Amino acid sequence: MLEIDIPEVKAEVEAAFALYEAALVGNDVETLEALFRDDPRTIRFGGGENLYGMDAIRAFRRARSPVGLARNLAQTVITTYGRDFAVASTLFYRDNAPGKVGRQQQTWVRQPDGWRVVAAHVSMIDEPTA
Repeated sequence: MLEIDIPEVKAEVEAAFALYEAALVGNDVETLEALFRDDPRTIRFGGGENLYGMDAIRAFRRARSPVGLARNLAQTVITTYGRDFAVASTLFYRDNAPGKVGRQQQTWVRQPDGWRVVAAHVSMIDEPTA
């Protein structure tokens, strides 16, 4: 039977997710790149881009403006499956995007050198009224 949310595994992924979030809002490109698996099969779908492979993700991160990255998270859910697989989902809000809610979902896999994102999706929609 697959164990879900083993406490020590969940704590590891929560720490990796927190490190990612701090790197994101601080535009720490080196840490952001390190937290994604360096592989041509790693995918990141963003608000205006579809990035296939770490080379494309790296190019995007290095060219991105550091302005307006601050955000507030809400309803973050991190679920681990066994000892090596996890999904992190969160909503986010930015002061420069009133009336919008962002959605972020990441698939994390344990690698020999730590937890790495292998797939990610980021999008913004109008804030639901109901």
